Amino acid sequence: MALRKRSMGVVAVITAAGLGLAACGQSSGGEGDAIELTITQNSIQGGKNANTAEHIADWVIPQFEAAQKAKGKNVTVKFVPSGVDDEQYKTKLSLDLKSGKGADVIDIDGIWAGEFAEAGYIKPLSEVVGPEADSWDGWAQIPEAVQQMAAFNDKKYALPVGTDGRVLYFNKTLFQKAGLAADWQPTSWQEILDAGAKLKSSGVPVPIQINAGTAMGEATSMQGVLPLLAGAGGEVQQDGKWTGASQPLKDALGLYQKIYGGGLGDPRLQQEAKGRDKSFQQFAEGKIGILMEGDYFWRGVVNPQDGVAPMDDRDQAVGYAMIPAIEPGKGIRGQDFVSMSGGALRTVNPNSKHPKEAFELLAFTLSPEALKEETKDGNVRITPRTDVNKEILAGEPLLTYISEKVLPVTAYRPPVAVYPQVSVALQEATAAVVGGTASDQAAADYQKKLEGIVGGAGNITTP
Repeated sequence: MALRKRSMGVVAVITAAGLGLAACGQSSGGEGDAIELTITQNSIQGGKNANTAEHIADWVIPQFEAAQKAKGKNVTVKFVPSGVDDEQYKTKLSLDLKSGKGADVIDIDGIWAGEFAEAGYIKPLSEVVGPEADSWDGWAQIPEAVQQMAAFNDKKYALPVGTDGRVLYFNKTLFQKAGLAADWQPTSWQEILDAGAKLKSSGVPVPIQINAGTAMGEATSMQGVLPLLAGAGGEVQQDGKWTGASQPLKDALGLYQKIYGGGLGDPRLQQEAKGRDKSFQQFAEGKIGILMEGDYFWRGVVNPQDGVAPMDDRDQAVGYAMIPAIEPGKGIRGQDFVSMSGGALRTVNPNSKHPKEAFELLAFTLSPEALKEETKDGNVRITPRTDVNKEILAGEPLLTYISEKVLPVTAYRPPVAVYPQVSVALQEATAAVVGGTASDQAAADYQKKLEGIVGGAGNITTP
């Protein structure tokens, strides 16, 4: 399948990339054909992403080594754990790859793919591994939209580990008190504002929470301004040019103005260092009516078993709806509904001394058996494979909803090195609006910053 040039990438939600702390593909000395591989990700048993770390150490490695032994190959695998801040990990990983080090199999956030590729830190799998990469039978089970996570400039640099999607969550109990339907599905931004007004009249402290400001970082972009930009028919980058003070951006910032200037949201929450965490807690406590978030919110925040803000009645009290365009048919690609997706990638280190065996390990981690093992016992998530999703998501209505309804209309971030700076500028624009700046002025200020980031007005368009 031909892959178009990737204009947008994906965010993160499953695992971040791993630290390369061991020499890549180092063979065991004196054992002839013995091969030692290393695999790493930003996870560690007893700490960050513990379930993923346990899966690699306790299931993937022994199963893979046994499979290789059955083929007459003496392969051993070492898991190199990590559990640090994603940016700290990214910096270490970059240094390792730049200096020719790092593990054989590494995870990276999808949004880093273009940056790493442009720097030469990762290379197309077909160059590193050979034709086996393109002929992997798993590709047939991965939708083309999801394959784009792993592609850059028409070439596959990795295998997608998984994906996610953004929706509007709402508290059905609060909706009932406000006279709103339990099966609410807004078809325009005005319907969101109307619901917020009814919630406010019924006494809900924070009717609507849409992330804004710089304190929430990339969460503001992925669960805020980018979905709204898509809903107004715009993209942060289109046809190689960055979008400036366009009407879609003005519309997106205008919605922020109506929410936070109109008493439907809490401006202070957007400025606090722990504002996003506080919004999670407030939603769980019945103080927020509508909140825009990814499926992580359902799985990891209000999960009644082990969420950070558990809701015992989650399945009964929490509803979810697709994010509407500003008006029907006015979203990107003429869509009625929109979303943004993120995810992680897994690839072979170009410095690997055993790239073919490393790819076999990589492919093994994304086999149906491995994914089903990884996602059992309450660890279910949206995998990249449709065959696996049909089986494991059967009892998960929210994840099935995102897999079937949301992913077909989703969009992705540009996987290029300059994007993080652009994202910060967008966050600053939302912060300005929440602080009282007019939306048109905030859009104009954003364009000025953008010119300095992307190399001048010639690289910007304002459709």
